[in-house]
Amino acid sequence: MTSDNIALLQLCSGKNTKNNLAQIEQQIKQLPHSVKLVLTPENALLFSDNISYRNLAESQGEGPLQGAITEMARHYQVWILVGSMPLISRKDPELITSSSLLFDDSGAIRARYDKIHMFDVNIIEDEQGIYNESSIYQRGEHITVVDTPVGRLGMTICYDLRFPCLFQVLRKQGADRIAVPAAFTRLTGEAHCGGHC
Repeated sequence: MTSDNIALLQLCSGKNTKNNLAQIEQQIKQLPHSVKLVLTPENALLFSDNISYRNLAESQGEGPLQGAITEMARHYQVWILVGSMPLISRKDPELITSSSLLFDDSGAIRARYDKIHMFDVNIIEDEQGIYNESSIYQRGEHITVVDTPVGRLGMTICYDLRFPCLFQVLRKQGADRIAVPAAFTRLTGEAHCGGHC
């Protein structure tokens, strides 16, 4: 879907990072040249288990996943927001964060946002039942607003949506657009859209 020079990619990411990257590139190839910013969902580069998240976490600016996105941004001359991926914590190299990275059209990282609100819930009707992101990820501490070719972008991830005060602060810091990359479960997705999805 595209609008105002922004493209939203829909993915079904899994454990195979090469396949995930190929899905992203295939969709970017098909976009009109007018698109300036491409947004991917939460867990766009890796959707897996806790061990894989820890093993494949990269340091900011290093690693094959970020390298592949850098090359895509350069090649297709487009800014790319990675909805989320596991990154080594800024504070403790033993911990990881669920982080969103914004790459500019030269492949440089312009911004990083570490998810602040962890999805720690028990959903009785759901197959998995218990979700406990704080057992995997360290909570983020920084609010992020960044200039892009399509305006000032506030960065959030999924469950942050439930905390309106974060969005109020993003607006106060000048965000005129806010990204909310998400990978909801079937039940939580229906709850967010009132069954009209």
